[in-house]
Amino acid sequence: MQPSHSNFGGKVHGGYILSLMDQIAFACASKHSQRYCVTASVNRVDFLNPVEVGDLLTLKASINYTGKTSMVVGVRVESENVITGKKTHCNSSYLTMVAKAENGGNSPIPGLLITTKNEMRRFARSKERKQSAFDRDSKYDNNNFRPQDYLQFLEGENLKLDLL
Repeated sequence: MQPSHSNFGGKVHGGYILSLMDQIAFACASKHSQRYCVTASVNRVDFLNPVEVGDLLTLKASINYTGKTSMVVGVRVESENVITGKKTHCNSSYLTMVAKAENGGNSPIPGLLITTKNEMRRFARSKERKQSAFDRDSKYDNNNFRPQDYLQFLEGENLKLDLL
């Protein structure tokens, strides 16, 4: 990582790392689908450890889940101090990528061949994460949301309710 990648605190800017993650997810998804792919969503990015200027960054990507036209790409980021050789896990995230057809619509993709217990675990975890997101979005849909159901849930939080 170079000084031009740093933020005001002297560490590598998180936005720069996100950009690299998006690029590696694109490459992984495009290779699997043999199509141009776009990013549909990024699921939870926790920056676990800072990346120092001068560190070598390694990004690893794998297809964890395949739907009909979309894939979940798991990305792991590790930094390595080139002097000491110490490797540090910086973050992991899951990006949903969608394969595109030449006409701009979504394109069907090949399914995933699972050959190991770890690959099966990743697929099942991604499927559950997808279902949880759907359930959460449905639960908090504006048409179904009832504020009175959440008064006790929000009690003790740093807020002042002044609903009209």
